[in-house]
Amino acid sequence: MESSWQFLFISFTISFLLTLAVAQEEPLDYSCMETGGNFTINSTYETNLNRLISSFSANTANDYGFYNLSSGEGSSRVNSIALCRGDVGSGDCLGCINNATTELRSLCPDQREAIIWYDNCMFRYTNRSIFGVVEDDPLLYMWNDNNVTDVDAFNQSLSTLLDSLINSASSGNSLRKFATGSAQVTPFQTVYALVQCTPDLSQAECTSCLSAAIEFIPECCDRKQGGRVLEPSCNFRFEIERFYNLTTADTPLTSTPPPTTSPPSNNTKNTTGKKSNSSRTIIIASFSAVAFAVLVVCSCIFIFLRVRKSKVKGEKGGEAAEAVDEIKNAEALQYDFSTISAATNHFSNSNKLGQGGFGAVYKGKLAGGELIAVKRLSTDSGQGDLEFKNEVLLVAKLQHRNLVRLQGFCLERNERLLIYEFVPNASLDQFLFDPVKRAYLDWEKRYKIIGGIARGLLYLHEDSRLRIIHRDLKASNILLDAEMNPKIADFGMARLCAFDQTHGATSKIVGTYGYMAPEYAMHGQFSVKSDVFSFGVLVLEVLSGQKNSSFHKGDNVDDLLSYAWRNWKDGTANELVDSTLKDSSTTEVMRCLHIGLLCVQENVAERPNMASVALMLTSYSVTLPLPSQPAFFMHSNTQSEVEMLWSEDLNSGATKYSQSRKETAVVSENEVTITELHPR
Repeated sequence: MESSWQFLFISFTISFLLTLAVAQEEPLDYSCMETGGNFTINSTYETNLNRLISSFSANTANDYGFYNLSSGEGSSRVNSIALCRGDVGSGDCLGCINNATTELRSLCPDQREAIIWYDNCMFRYTNRSIFGVVEDDPLLYMWNDNNVTDVDAFNQSLSTLLDSLINSASSGNSLRKFATGSAQVTPFQTVYALVQCTPDLSQAECTSCLSAAIEFIPECCDRKQGGRVLEPSCNFRFEIERFYNLTTADTPLTSTPPPTTSPPSNNTKNTTGKKSNSSRTIIIASFSAVAFAVLVVCSCIFIFLRVRKSKVKGEKGGEAAEAVDEIKNAEALQYDFSTISAATNHFSNSNKLGQGGFGAVYKGKLAGGELIAVKRLSTDSGQGDLEFKNEVLLVAKLQHRNLVRLQGFCLERNERLLIYEFVPNASLDQFLFDPVKRAYLDWEKRYKIIGGIARGLLYLHEDSRLRIIHRDLKASNILLDAEMNPKIADFGMARLCAFDQTHGATSKIVGTYGYMAPEYAMHGQFSVKSDVFSFGVLVLEVLSGQKNSSFHKGDNVDDLLSYAWRNWKDGTANELVDSTLKDSSTTEVMRCLHIGLLCVQENVAERPNMASVALMLTSYSVTLPLPSQPAFFMHSNTQSEVEMLWSEDLNSGATKYSQSRKETAVVSENEVTITELHPR
């Protein structure tokens, strides 16, 4: 009986929460404009505003989604405009507007002028005359986080598409100025767009408003797969997937994939009664959907309550049994040793790509023709079975275009192999530090590489199922695919930490001198900010085209961080930049240099996290703080300790003994990697 009441209570609770979730839609943005001044409580202006807002609730939905209402006279007159997206049905349109009026009244309780945007509608009110007036303030722009691959082809197709849609929308009548359409970028990619003006504008005014809004694309949405700009009088949006309902306003410039949904009815001959019936049907269908969702969720909870005890018992197995279960779960990834041996020509030297700290890496070709990279762990690598399983089971779960993908493994006799996707263009250092190949890395490619590494690190730190600290990020661990997209490589020696841990300490320091943060190099203290430091060094290397450990300018030999900092302070930052980039975008180059210096600051707390770095790289509206002195600067108080900690011989890859801390430190110039993984 108690269980039944428990189940009933949970059902009603979830029903209530689901109903709230369905009824509430979050606005994209809003603005309470102080320029219009404020009104006092119970004033005539407030009475007129409340009367105007209530009139929307009593209003009959129209078929074109545009409303222009006023209330009052003289200085207390309130003028309003509401506009729905042209592909939204009349019932949904009026529902969005009613939600907008209520929300804006709450968000801006005493402002005479305010505006709010939703995905389906816009609502604004003011004491000024706004009908037939073009206004571009306030402005809101948003963008898709993902970048396009072929920037030039995408921009050309988008520009042609938007020009066509502007012409179509501006030619609309006094009830609707709206157009959608699509254009094929490549045989495998299509761009979709939507443009709209408030229909009170003339054709010339609509064209002018949209053309001005589109000029913000380089600022907000350059290289992006999608973006949108919203102004009071007009707006536009583009994406690589269709986001609007098909209407008669749709204008495909080229053949596009067939629509996934049927176009909504655009019949304007329905009577008011039929609209009412349609609305009632929608409401009934909505509640039916909610009731079904409640039933499904409650059933799941009921089953969960019944089986919880048995499930707890099943979780009491020891760690050894859990490890066995995990390796069984990876059977789908397991290869036979004979298959990999044949693919690598029995691990011949001609197929050898390199030698790492824990074994050699070979190029292989499977029977089906697929190229792979095989990491053959050496028997004396010190990596145990548990560490090997961690790399297989954890890294295989990581799916991001800026990470090298683990395809499988082999655990047979004494052989332990890791099979990765093959990345054809080798590593970044082979291009960046080669005086001939470096010229191939123009600024567009370098900027793409910096952005890709940032997105990959952000995924490891915040977006993956596990919080992962790489701890050996460097140019040789950045692989480049056929399109020169960067992929972070070499995850190994995984160490599991607590759920919310973003830092830790270790006496086993493994990494590469020059890329290691001072707190990690000297004290074994690591965090996501350790990776941020390494990223900053990488950025400075990409900008200068030289190694941090053997930086030279003319006859002077210096360390990269000190040289960059001195030139930044002296206003001669251009001296750091690779001479092959002299014709590149100075703004982008200097912004990346600024970000790089922020990342290598000596104070850990002052370094930005990767989420901030990614935002700094993509949004010029973000103001960058001034950087402070970097770590390992020639006058830094850590310099003497660093010199004591690290040996002069950095090429041997051998184990060195610290004079200052009595700790073992594995020093690597190119190969050795350590990755920290923290379960979320």
